Amino acid sequence: MSFHFFNAAAGVTLSTCGDRIVTVPGEQRVDLGAARLLPGLINAHDHLHLNGALPRLKFREVYRNASEWIADITPRLSTDPGLLAHRARPRAERLLAGGLKNLLSGVTTVLHHDPRHAVLDEPDFPVNVPELGGWAHSLALEGEEAVRASHQAMSAGQSWVIHAAEGVDTLAALEFDRLEALGCIAPGTLLVHGLGLSAAQQSLAVESGAVVVWCPGSNLHLFGRTLDPAWLFAQGRLLLGSDSRISGGRDLLAELALVRELTDWREAALESWVTEDAARLLGLHDRGRLEPGLRADFIALPPGLPLSRATRADLRLVVVGGRPLYADADLGEALGLVPVRIDGRAKALAPHLLVAEPGLQLLKEEEALA
Repeated sequence: MSFHFFNAAAGVTLSTCGDRIVTVPGEQRVDLGAARLLPGLINAHDHLHLNGALPRLKFREVYRNASEWIADITPRLSTDPGLLAHRARPRAERLLAGGLKNLLSGVTTVLHHDPRHAVLDEPDFPVNVPELGGWAHSLALEGEEAVRASHQAMSAGQSWVIHAAEGVDTLAALEFDRLEALGCIAPGTLLVHGLGLSAAQQSLAVESGAVVVWCPGSNLHLFGRTLDPAWLFAQGRLLLGSDSRISGGRDLLAELALVRELTDWREAALESWVTEDAARLLGLHDRGRLEPGLRADFIALPPGLPLSRATRADLRLVVVGGRPLYADADLGEALGLVPVRIDGRAKALAPHLLVAEPGLQLLKEEEALA
């Protein structure tokens, strides 16, 4: 199917055919009013199966490192009623819920940090999930030999991801040195969190071609502090991730709002950071910009609303691979979407995405017509 999205007031148009942006106007015209278009957002870290209605979890006031948190949560996986109920759902359903969480926040590309599942490659999955060159959870869970083997087996030119220096003590900081000794600090390495990195370790990571994925909401929740991102951001070696809801905030927009509070970075820089800059750092050269030939992944924002101040209910439209999947209520019927409420606001959503999600309510027919 082909679409022609336009903002007549600003003279802005964007056409799609299949999953690509094209120069020829599409058959179905969609008037976005005065909305402005941005490339779809890129979430550099999530565990898609650990979202849905799960709450943020911790079992002591502050942790020193991620190993302490893992030690607290592991025994509860087989005793906590909420965790047991969540794990009882088929994994494909849990992954779909994580995809929906991201879609509703304008994310069109997600790096999933866990084993790959066939559902991620299905054509109607709500977001694009690129296949990583390799991954390991962490040194604490897998040990040095397994981590080194994972890195050595990674595909050339792709990303390899691991949780690293996730904590505030010496144990967390030493993880970087252990990874460096194993040969894992290299081009394509994504170090998730990096909270415990010293200035010297940050410098070595950048010199080696590695990138740090910052998840400030998760850091503050578990450890009461987060890294100073200024130098890594200035070097262009920093990405933003939401993490899952068991430690992170609601979604990537919530993380972006937190970054705005923690830094003095300009809005234009923030927008580029989670779109074009993220695509470049991850080697995803077919997205991140609104140009012919690239993936038709984009969002529409109300006029004058900065991205870092937007919530998911503010988004006027989200298109993933040329598929309009989430929109304002006035666009829904023309796009084949069904009426819903998101956080109390009338919206529209692709019918195959009507799964359980906090704040999502399917409207009755009479409510939709009101």
